[in-house]
Amino acid sequence: MPTNSLGYTVFRDMRRIASGTLADAAIAFQHAMIADPHASVLIFDDLSGDTRDVDVRGTAADIRARYPASAAVAATVATSDVAPAKGRGRPKLGVVAREVTLLPRHWDWLAQQPGGASVVLRKLVDEARRKHAGRDLLRRAQERAYGFMSTIAGDLPEFEEASRALFAHDLDALGKRIVSWPEDVRTHLLRLASTDDLVDDAA
Repeated sequence: MPTNSLGYTVFRDMRRIASGTLADAAIAFQHAMIADPHASVLIFDDLSGDTRDVDVRGTAADIRARYPASAAVAATVATSDVAPAKGRGRPKLGVVAREVTLLPRHWDWLAQQPGGASVVLRKLVDEARRKHAGRDLLRRAQERAYGFMSTIAGDLPEFEEASRALFAHDLDALGKRIVSWPEDVRTHLLRLASTDDLVDDAA
């Protein structure tokens, strides 16, 4: 499982040359830079649309050891807030204590609710996440698509018009605005602008 479950895409100038795990992308980056040290080669994170820096010293085996496919699992375990239950009693639920600042009337209302403030706040957050899940996915798609296009296509014709179409969520208009752009850039941008491969965290 790669550090980004959606993977990474490598562009040399305006042409897509590889997609895959971070190790795959790093190796493709290394080969492209060896072939032409002056080439513009970028690795894009397919989840965020941001570029990714990599360490490409050594052999392909060195790079794969540096960016193992299981890195995401290790990172998840290392940063997880969920603690295992110890012995008898109430099991750990991964609860994280942080400060919440509310007005007195908010605290008064919470104190009157069944289960107390913590239970009510969790329910309110979960309800809001479910209610706005579609909107949040759309925002994430727009942000990653804009991150990609602003990096690689900022100087291309009708960039501003394409940006407006993206944030209006008018993919038909977006496609028309970028029709003169290089094919690989168009294809990847439209993929990022879609929510099809994004996971609904509220599900």
